[in-house]
Amino acid sequence: MEFRILRFAADSPSCLLQCGAKDIGDWISKLARVAMRAPSNPLALIGPAILVLFAAAFVWIWAKDRRCVHLLFYGAAAFMFCLGALSQILAIPQPVGANAVISALIYSLSVLLLCDGMLRRSGKYLRCHEYVASTMLIVGGIAYFYYVDRQLIVRIYLLNFGFGLICLATAWRLRNLRVGKTGERVLFWILLAFSIHFFPRTILTVGAVAPSANAFASSPFWLALQFSLAVLGAALALALLMVTAGDIIENLRRERSLDPLTGLLNRRGFDEIAVEHLHGSRSWPLSLMVIDIDHFKKINDTFGHPAGDAVLKTFSRFLVTAARHGDVCARFGGEEFLVLMPGCDSAGTQAAAERLRKNIRLAPFEALPENWRVTASVGVAEARRGELISNLIARADEALYEAKRTGRDRVRVYRELASI
Repeated sequence: MEFRILRFAADSPSCLLQCGAKDIGDWISKLARVAMRAPSNPLALIGPAILVLFAAAFVWIWAKDRRCVHLLFYGAAAFMFCLGALSQILAIPQPVGANAVISALIYSLSVLLLCDGMLRRSGKYLRCHEYVASTMLIVGGIAYFYYVDRQLIVRIYLLNFGFGLICLATAWRLRNLRVGKTGERVLFWILLAFSIHFFPRTILTVGAVAPSANAFASSPFWLALQFSLAVLGAALALALLMVTAGDIIENLRRERSLDPLTGLLNRRGFDEIAVEHLHGSRSWPLSLMVIDIDHFKKINDTFGHPAGDAVLKTFSRFLVTAARHGDVCARFGGEEFLVLMPGCDSAGTQAAAERLRKNIRLAPFEALPENWRVTASVGVAEARRGELISNLIARADEALYEAKRTGRDRVRVYRELASI
């Protein structure tokens, strides 16, 4: 209607002269209303503005470390929720039915993206059919109960219970976070509270009678919805930021502790973990292998340093494959490697070292000719109560030097064990 009035005014300027000032004022007001869709209460835009800030923060952090793809899902979820809120606040699209369907679609994608992002951080994800099924059930139900069987109360329950079930299913899949680090535990319980709140809030504020369409914006349901989403939504976003900050710190610490060529721990990282094992009661008996690739300088001199680097990478993969869960593998420097074995005495470590030595001797190395065999010498020492990690390494080194003096490609154990 407004569009026809304005078009008529544009086509017939003289008509404006024939109208009173009041009519012109009404047209201008309608034009501003159509162009701006301004809400009657500007404070309603504070929520969407905050969501945009959260979305920008997550995308900015992702831009600094693009391995954290889940941050893009957080940012997209916050932005989509902002669009859903603006769709309702600004009545875009204006028809009530279209607005209900479009806003439900945007909100559904927002919740799914948020849950997918949290799952991806833990190495899981939502599958495509889960996206499609969840969206079709919620949005299809909203469309049906508006255009076919118009029931506002069913739409309210469908939307809120649907989102609650999606978040609850995600919380169940992430239940291991409740015993994780402090930030992860906080995130889990806030997620659980956010998931559960959809059910009692809807039941207590709506009951069995839907609010009237005219008074919907001032109904207890709508006010409780806005308050709960503001409080729990902000808490959830802050928890995600807290966990993200913890992940960044952990990644920096891990990178500082890793050897860039092989991906194993470096000396710093190994020492930090080894000290924990030496001082812990559950790691004993505790033994150490020191492994040295035989004649590694000859490999570098004959085939070049790129071939030598390839040998080191392949060798490190052998160590990781042979290691048990809980063993600590590290590159000590050059062609020397360490394997700390909690819960294993010198005899068990010697047997593991022999298996490793034989497998290495028989294994092909892609960077070398087929007839070239890589061998390794291994020294083994069992830890003593109260000794420093440097002393344990020194004793295993002595056993390693003995293996080299007696012909290489063999395992030797440090025999002078102190009584405990």
